[in-house]
Amino acid sequence: MPRIDSKTGKVVKNYTIEELEDAANYMRGLNLVSLCAAGSGHSGGTMSAMDITAALYLQCCNYDPQEPFWEDRDRVIWSTGHKAPNLYIGLGMAGYYDPTDVVTLRKLSSPFQGHPHWLKLDGVEASTGSLGQGLSIAVGIAMAAKLDKKDYYVYSIHGDGEMQEGQIWEAAMSASHLKLDNVIAFIDYNRLQIDGWVKDVMNIDPIEDKMKSFGWNVIRIDGHNMKEIVDAVEKAKTLKGAPTAIIADTIKGKGVDFMEDIAGWHGKPPSREQLEEGLKQMGITDKFDLDALFAKADKYQAGVEKHLDEVVPKFSKNYWWNEEDTMKADMKPTRLGFGEALEQTGDDERMVAIGLDISGSITISKFYENHPERKDRWFSLGIQEQNGTCAAAGLAKEGKIPVIGTYGTFASARNLDQIRTTVCYGNLNVFIAGAHGGVSVGPDGATHQALEELFQMCGLPNMTVEVPCDSVETNRSSKFLLLEHKGPKYVRFAREATPIVTTENTPWEFGKANVIRYRGKNEKFIDAFEHVLASEYKSEDEDMAIIACGPSVPEAMRAAYILKEDFGIESRILNIHTIKPLDSEAIRKAAMDTKCVVTAEEHQIGGLGYRVSAAILDGKESFGDTMLFGMVGVKDRFGDSGAPWELVKEFEVAAEHIAKKAKELYDNKK
Repeated sequence: MPRIDSKTGKVVKNYTIEELEDAANYMRGLNLVSLCAAGSGHSGGTMSAMDITAALYLQCCNYDPQEPFWEDRDRVIWSTGHKAPNLYIGLGMAGYYDPTDVVTLRKLSSPFQGHPHWLKLDGVEASTGSLGQGLSIAVGIAMAAKLDKKDYYVYSIHGDGEMQEGQIWEAAMSASHLKLDNVIAFIDYNRLQIDGWVKDVMNIDPIEDKMKSFGWNVIRIDGHNMKEIVDAVEKAKTLKGAPTAIIADTIKGKGVDFMEDIAGWHGKPPSREQLEEGLKQMGITDKFDLDALFAKADKYQAGVEKHLDEVVPKFSKNYWWNEEDTMKADMKPTRLGFGEALEQTGDDERMVAIGLDISGSITISKFYENHPERKDRWFSLGIQEQNGTCAAAGLAKEGKIPVIGTYGTFASARNLDQIRTTVCYGNLNVFIAGAHGGVSVGPDGATHQALEELFQMCGLPNMTVEVPCDSVETNRSSKFLLLEHKGPKYVRFAREATPIVTTENTPWEFGKANVIRYRGKNEKFIDAFEHVLASEYKSEDEDMAIIACGPSVPEAMRAAYILKEDFGIESRILNIHTIKPLDSEAIRKAAMDTKCVVTAEEHQIGGLGYRVSAAILDGKESFGDTMLFGMVGVKDRFGDSGAPWELVKEFEVAAEHIAKKAKELYDNKK
């Protein structure tokens, strides 16, 4: 149906099939430009779904860009939230804004987040990103339409891999049971997900028969045939008494030969050279002034950098990582320490590893990649956090040592009840890896940035929680938990390359904090500090204590360096790599000795800070007249898209913010 003006009822535009095909081709090109400008994002699925996007936003859906909240509009829910560029470009092409604005995709504070956020951009109907939830949202909106006697339709867009999530099938059952014939679900059936072919990772077929058995009307089409897409939508609107699923057979990376049917392009953007080749293949090179578009993105980025420069506290010089001629730090992602630990310990026949579709990203796949003899102890369960957690529990009950992992926000929240009831209540020996912790995950944005899991995991009886500070400590923590600790265990580690500040010879003992002291400038950052087990440390009458965990430990070390060099303030750093059980004795001793404590965490304030404050107050010691205490962390807000180190600055968890807070407390000491 043609789009109409919500006030007059007049037709705004009625596209021909050929015009829709041309628009989809242009939209694919703009998608590649935006991903290239962002330097991150998902090429494969955004290209496969673009014909569907063009059909919905330019022809099939009823809405009015001049009245984004028109109550009779159709709603489109992008359950497959990583395809957000489709949504943004579709809205732009429909007239909500200049579609070339999408070149600011994934940049700090841009409305075009890595995953959609409905509070940041008119036209976005729901905040999505955690797969499997969009159909339930669509069901709820469709229920509201029935209650309000409205005739609008609710579309939900899904990837085929997403159909592995159990919640999808709960929603499918509900939609049918409630006879929600105002729900039309598109399944972008491109046959690939991050870990490979859907049929090999976790087969969803026969998907037509499954949807029919759940009481749905099913239409199968060529997802790159524009007439079939438009006709399918019009047919779905005539079917009454049940929801409709349109299964669209597509090609991942459609339009660019080196992207098509390649799983590796799922979450990868094109380079400038690849972009230009892609536009050439699609025959639309002349449609884009690339220099102007990249200049537009660069101008926005310049504003971001100016803002960040203004919000980061200033000291006598630039102390940022590797900006000086000395104090150089080697960088390595902490997640690699986890993968290396699995590779090094995987010969133990009791060990079993469970993949949840982002295996390479979190490095759990290193368990078997160079060891084909272990492949029979590797199980890929696809996008199934809840099922995977309970399967791990079953393996543990029978004497295996199961390792399961995904992004920390999914590993600790999506399956929280399963962890609580099945793993912890049963006190089962399950190792859970919460990868990509903190805002430094970067441009994927809030839905993928784990900032709350210490509240969740530390609140569970029987659960042990480790938050190592670098790749070396991640390796050591993981090995200990795997082979020496029995019971539920959770390790939190980061995605981005962070400073290596420990070695294999650094003292490390489970459940015991380390004291770190700055000893003077050195060529290498790591050599400027001394590490001692807190239980063996003798007070040096430091001015204050900085208590940190995870990647905030290197930041605390850099803060100690700043405080000493600029203000002569001596700091005792506590590396609390084991959050539960907590080394309360070391914490109370640091508080008693210094009477001034700052906690630092790349987490919502309190994950570490509240536990530290409780440990201090729970002791029998007297702190005299004054005990100064402050916390540095994320201030009760969700994350944002942006470059990893930009977000460390924006969310005020960098060393400069720790040093500023510490200096403020120090200045109030009596």
